[in-house]
Amino acid sequence: MREGISRRSFIKLGTFAGITVMFGRLPLAEALEVHSGRHGLEWMGTDGQARYRWDAVRKVTGAKVFARDFRAKDLPGWPEAQSHAFFLKATRADRTFEGVDLSMLGPDLQPDRLVLHEDMARDGVAVPQPADLVTEFYGKDFLTPKGTTPPMYGQPVALLVYDDFDRFEAAKRMLRFEKGAVLYGQETGFKPPANYGAARYVRIGGATPTDPPEFSPMQDAVIWGGFDGDAPTWPPADGKGIFVPQSVVLKHRGGGGVRDPIKVAHETYEPMQRGMEAAVLIEQDIEAARADGDKFVLQRQAFSQSIDPSALEPDNGNAWYDAETRTLHLLIAAQSPYEVARVAALMVKGNTRFPVEKIELLSGTTVGYGSKDHSIFPFYTIAACFYGNGRPVRMANDRYEQFQMGMKRHSIQMDVTITADRKTGQFEIMKGFYNCNGGGRANFSFSVAQVAATAAQSIYYFPKSDLGSMALATAAVEAGSMRGYGTLQVMTITELMVDEIAAELDMDAIELRRRNALRAGYPNTQGAVQLGDPRNVEMLDRAAEHPVWRNRAQAKAQYDAAHPGRRYGVGFAQVQKDYGSGADTSALTLAFDAEGKLTMRHCVQEIGTGATTAQQVLVGRILGKVPDEAYFGETAFASLPLVSNFEPYTITQAQQDDLQKDPFWVPFILPAMSASNSAYFIGFGTSQAAQFLLEHALWPAARAIWSEGESGGQIASGEVTLADLRAFPGGIGGGGMSPIPFEQLARKAHEMGLVTGVSLHCFSRWEWARAEFDIPGIGHLTLPVDALAVRYGDGAPAALKQRMTVGGYDYIRRSNVQFPPTQRNNAGVTTYTPAACIVELNVNTFTGQVEIMQHHTLLDPGTVVVPELVSGQLQGGTAMGIGHALMEELPLYEDGPGDGTWNFNRYTLPRARDVAVWSQTADYLAPLSETSPSKGMGEVVMIPIIAATGNAITHAIGKRFYALPVTPEKIKKALS
Repeated sequence: MREGISRRSFIKLGTFAGITVMFGRLPLAEALEVHSGRHGLEWMGTDGQARYRWDAVRKVTGAKVFARDFRAKDLPGWPEAQSHAFFLKATRADRTFEGVDLSMLGPDLQPDRLVLHEDMARDGVAVPQPADLVTEFYGKDFLTPKGTTPPMYGQPVALLVYDDFDRFEAAKRMLRFEKGAVLYGQETGFKPPANYGAARYVRIGGATPTDPPEFSPMQDAVIWGGFDGDAPTWPPADGKGIFVPQSVVLKHRGGGGVRDPIKVAHETYEPMQRGMEAAVLIEQDIEAARADGDKFVLQRQAFSQSIDPSALEPDNGNAWYDAETRTLHLLIAAQSPYEVARVAALMVKGNTRFPVEKIELLSGTTVGYGSKDHSIFPFYTIAACFYGNGRPVRMANDRYEQFQMGMKRHSIQMDVTITADRKTGQFEIMKGFYNCNGGGRANFSFSVAQVAATAAQSIYYFPKSDLGSMALATAAVEAGSMRGYGTLQVMTITELMVDEIAAELDMDAIELRRRNALRAGYPNTQGAVQLGDPRNVEMLDRAAEHPVWRNRAQAKAQYDAAHPGRRYGVGFAQVQKDYGSGADTSALTLAFDAEGKLTMRHCVQEIGTGATTAQQVLVGRILGKVPDEAYFGETAFASLPLVSNFEPYTITQAQQDDLQKDPFWVPFILPAMSASNSAYFIGFGTSQAAQFLLEHALWPAARAIWSEGESGGQIASGEVTLADLRAFPGGIGGGGMSPIPFEQLARKAHEMGLVTGVSLHCFSRWEWARAEFDIPGIGHLTLPVDALAVRYGDGAPAALKQRMTVGGYDYIRRSNVQFPPTQRNNAGVTTYTPAACIVELNVNTFTGQVEIMQHHTLLDPGTVVVPELVSGQLQGGTAMGIGHALMEELPLYEDGPGDGTWNFNRYTLPRARDVAVWSQTADYLAPLSETSPSKGMGEVVMIPIIAATGNAITHAIGKRFYALPVTPEKIKKALS
């Protein structure tokens, strides 16, 4: 370990491809922002409620937080001096790249090192190709080879490295809009990679929603497609032989895997063929409904645009290759540091020009909205550092560069049909096809397309459905796992269509929704029943009684009369957003010493949602005390030496049954962070760890303390059980017993040699894995965890202490572990959060400008952990939704951001005046019970306001819009 960094500063992540990977955090490199470690508790109020985020003061006072704030000189052990680098990028994607011309820089601003593809190819520096991700997930080449056509606009073609910042900055500014620096040759047309995938979800239900279906993806199969050019192809309903799909990917955010298409074709051909037969029947039913006067068929084509996430921190990284020690040092901004470390090891494996034996990775807080989820940028940073001549190389996008090469939200073209009974308003069929533009790099595009298709039903039950999607490779800028993950686009269109159906049937729009809403026990369009009560009807009932909705007709008449040239409108929409990935994990260690100091090490990575605050509050609610020391973004736990094949979506049941014989094997190890997975999925593990200590440490200790004194103490005369315990700020009480401070409980637990520390790992595939553990001193337990280790207190017998050989813990080998079947992933999702929104606005009929006057959101967040964090997510999400509805838009090709000229002077974000910042309100449904879990809601809050805004515009001016955003120009054209 280098001088200035202690052995404890880095945690051994593991060995990948024979390379030792170490992980640390910025404060361990003398960063000012105390992101992890010992901290004061002034952020926690005396009532046990968080007063503000635990890291808030340092953030608002300008302390270093983000990786972008650091230079090599800030990092102990790194050289003082460092280099800086930037890319030249292709602004044409229809001609071959033939080289660069830097003559306009003159002799003084020439780069100290110019790197082209041929240099990297010679040196073995190549884009990593993880076997468990889709082919060319991170692209094919870092830089475009000479004589070939760039796969997309904004693709880097050359790397320029400078040893001093001033020359670097001057050259970068000079080349920013210089078209002549990149030389092009033969016109070839676009040459994107192969299309990313197509999938189809067909379901024909039984006689009632709860009867077994005739066909469903969960019961039978997802239908996988191929391509004929850019058109999807499907197994023929009456075909012979085997249809081999182009690709088969079972993946949602946070991980995944690839299955062999030929193998899948043989395994699922028969059910896929039956699915296509069902699709034919559905199409016949639609045509019959068109000819039936008692039925109404609405078919609409729609479009949802590409947007930029506009995250606070653009992509950046700093890397240093120390050839002497064969160590690669990384400082990155990423939503999944674990994934970066794992893939980085694969990238440098076997390189003889730049041999790497150890990787030391530093990470800090970041904000990405998905743009830093499995991004290629950290690997660009690694590639650049090999050309720093022994100095660290920093790469940091400015806003022009971020627009040019940062990941975008997918644009989606949609063709949707809904049939309904005219008399009852009951929906009967939904058929939709969703064409996602994935740009020139695969990333999660096919996964987004799959999620889009599975989410399109919104809050409604459809007896029959045929929902297909595809992800096309194009010359547009890469699109990835942006906030919303495809659901925002598709549910918006569904909600706009529901309002049009209500108008055609002369029915109140909320009443139509009420008649068709999913109830408890109803399956989704994949055939899975969601967790718990959807509460859709309850939310609709509450929305129907809101004064803005109830009085909308009278308010419109009055407003329009009083404001010539303006038209008043009210709109409503309700959706439900999934949260989770189908391979959700959580890992942490929670322990206390004899003085009562509580320490937590946790896998959660802060991305701006306040997850690190919420996890501590969860502990405080159960134990009566929040951690004194908290370490976040952990990527390895010495007490949990887990292994995985990283294929949680594609592993067969037989393979899983065989692998789980290894007591250290789990389907997936650590999660990538998204906006919605911390409260429920990651918080589940936190709650399990705290509850374990409550039951097996604090409760026995409290019982012993309450039993002290004559006649068995204060507890002897009553019947006090574990269920009677209640946390209070600072300790534990309940059952009428005198409250005991946490410090006293800790001393007693250590004296008694009880379990005083626990490490655990949880895994969910839309159902939590469970295992049995035989724990010394406790006995046989069945727990919803798949790995468990414990630490015994100071007073434990020597025999127990001798068991603590795995990172200072006793790793309890499980028995009878039950991992959920992989078939559950055919269902798409089972965890949802509903949200609704009422929007009041007016439209200027002369300018086409829309003014949001107020909006009211209804949300079911489950048990709220930190109310202020929910409010913050809600406010930010509604602003994002308004931007998507009315103003944010990026062209896809030659005039889009890939040309390098886009910045916030051209890209309009909503300001406070655009989002009714002083007149927005919200109503949270109370939990159904005190045991209701928290729900993921970081993404759903931005979705209903988009369709509600569109529906309000229709109410105002009588025109419907199915292409987003609804700009003033579109409104003026519609009114002309």
